[in-house]
Amino acid sequence: MTPPAILTSSRTRLFENLDRPGQMLEHLGPNWFASIMGTGIVANAAATLPLHVTGLHTFALIVWAIASTALIALVAAFAAHWILHGGNARRYARHPVASLFYGAPPMAFLTVGAGTLLVGKDVLGQSAALSIDVVLWTAGTLMGLATTVWIPWRMIAARAHAAPLPAWLMPVVPPMVSASTGVFLLQHMDGRPRLVLLVACYAMFALSLTVGMFTMALIGRHLLRGGTPPLAAIPTVWICLGLIGQSITAANLLGGVSAKVFSGEDAAIASGLHLVGIVYGIVMAVFGALVFATATVLTVRAASQGLRFSLTWWSFTFPVGTCVTGAAALGTATNSAGLHLLAVALFVLLVTAWAVVATNTVRGSLSGRIFLPA
Repeated sequence: MTPPAILTSSRTRLFENLDRPGQMLEHLGPNWFASIMGTGIVANAAATLPLHVTGLHTFALIVWAIASTALIALVAAFAAHWILHGGNARRYARHPVASLFYGAPPMAFLTVGAGTLLVGKDVLGQSAALSIDVVLWTAGTLMGLATTVWIPWRMIAARAHAAPLPAWLMPVVPPMVSASTGVFLLQHMDGRPRLVLLVACYAMFALSLTVGMFTMALIGRHLLRGGTPPLAAIPTVWICLGLIGQSITAANLLGGVSAKVFSGEDAAIASGLHLVGIVYGIVMAVFGALVFATATVLTVRAASQGLRFSLTWWSFTFPVGTCVTGAAALGTATNSAGLHLLAVALFVLLVTAWAVVATNTVRGSLSGRIFLPA
């Protein structure tokens, strides 16, 4: 029996750009984990948003489930990529640009882990969600610390003198994500372990901020001299905003939770950390507004020049998501309704960007085009 024409057409279009389905794994780089980051931050931002709207929590739960399922599938696919196409995998790991995105896997682990504790607990239960987050946070933190040391060291050892790119920030931001997401674990700890984790989070905050701001200075200097990235890489400019938003989130969340660690005679320490988070957040928010405006101008110009979809478009999601969580955390710390309103506005922008990028990713995956090297 001849199948209906519509089914024949659908089957023809599926993976039409691939010679065989196995090609999906040949060029599966670590940049794919940015899609998990971008999806997971939507769920986390929705869960921490200072807004109570019917259906928002359900939306967060659904998006978290998508991110979690995608993370499991991608980890399996990435492992298969290394096993079946080890030559390509090692070549990407040595590539001066592709290797930078090894910062994405740890941030994907950390983002999904935090979401599991924030919204996944409603499905899995508090105990199971906490255990999963401990595993994902620990794995993501260790991987993130490794990329922060390994990739910059490898670039120095290789004497790579290429122009500084926004993607240089990818391997150094993970410790900042660990610092902010570690707060959710702190709330389930007590005694000395809680103090140790708080100190560790502040240490990772300082590490990521120091290396990140130095890197951003190099990137900014290059941009001011007219050294904009290639057209296809313009979306990566938004990565700079990710460090800013995530650091504001971390500074204020850590400052807020410090009151549970320092009390009595040490209460002044908690008050000081709370104040530091607010001052830091205000200063960085001004800087973030400048970076946001710059990234917007460059993106609009790139769009007018025919910017085509690629996985770099996921740079539009996670950085904006950190701005949502940053504005929400700073708004809560200062009891500012204006900042909470800004967080809501940024969340609308985040969901819009995520919907566009996710739709294009699914479309490109079904045709197979997105699995081919650029």
